[in-house]
Amino acid sequence: MKKKILIGIILLFSITSFSQNYSNAVGLRGGFASGITFKHMLGEKAGFEFIADSRWGGGSITGLYEIHAQAFAVDGLNWYYGFGGHIGSYRANKNNNYFNDARTVIGIDGILGIEYNIAEIPINISLDYKPAFNLTGYTGFWGDNGALSVRYYF
Repeated sequence: MKKKILIGIILLFSITSFSQNYSNAVGLRGGFASGITFKHMLGEKAGFEFIADSRWGGGSITGLYEIHAQAFAVDGLNWYYGFGGHIGSYRANKNNNYFNDARTVIGIDGILGIEYNIAEIPINISLDYKPAFNLTGYTGFWGDNGALSVRYYF
């Protein structure tokens, strides 16, 4: 079983081989939950993204591990997917029912997106879908989170 998992991981990284254009990127994220985003690449194929956003009278912080690959054989165009977790506090649930007390949420997240790096100006534009599952607070699946991000990369 361990051998099969190791072979799968090696194949995953070998098919996603390409050169990433940046080491770090910071910018704004706009969607149902808006905020700021910071991405740090761990090499050519993987990186971490951190998101701080606000929604429903509160906010959350999310950390994601992402795998990147070139999309459609176009220089600067990459797709990515990943997973991570979030923690936050909200005063309303997704039905806009407000409560007197803030409720803490802790959960797991996934992400699937596409990004384009503009070489002439160091700007990265991405569009993603980021579903989440809350384990505490407003428990359950939250499938309505996606965003357009614009980042300065360096």
